[in-house]
Amino acid sequence: MRFHRPPSAEDLLEMAEAAFAAIPDALREAVRGTALLVEDLPDEETLQALGLEHPWELTGLYRGTPLTQKSVLDVPAEPDTILLYREPILVEWIETGEDLYRLVRNVLIHEIGHHFGFSDDDIARLEGEG
Repeated sequence: MRFHRPPSAEDLLEMAEAAFAAIPDALREAVRGTALLVEDLPDEETLQALGLEHPWELTGLYRGTPLTQKSVLDVPAEPDTILLYREPILVEWIETGEDLYRLVRNVLIHEIGHHFGFSDDDIARLEGEG
């Protein structure tokens, strides 16, 4: 996919949905019902909570309770959400020359990994499988 303008939030969401559809069925089924959103930048409250100084330091975020901490007795306050941050992803794309679809896919998989409580090594293995 070639772009003649900066990819929009809709473009990134389309890539993320395609990447989500291509992950293994068992993994996709386990995160069914998780909302997938694209925002331009993380808000100041999120940055402060994560101890980050610049919004371009965060390409994605999983909001919700990881499976390792969920109980069947829990009443969810809001649906689990995977946020992808458009501007930081585009900055990384420009700086690294990585294929944009692959970059979006890796951010998505990284955030799904947080849902399962995977280690960074586990997540890196998943990212390398595509």
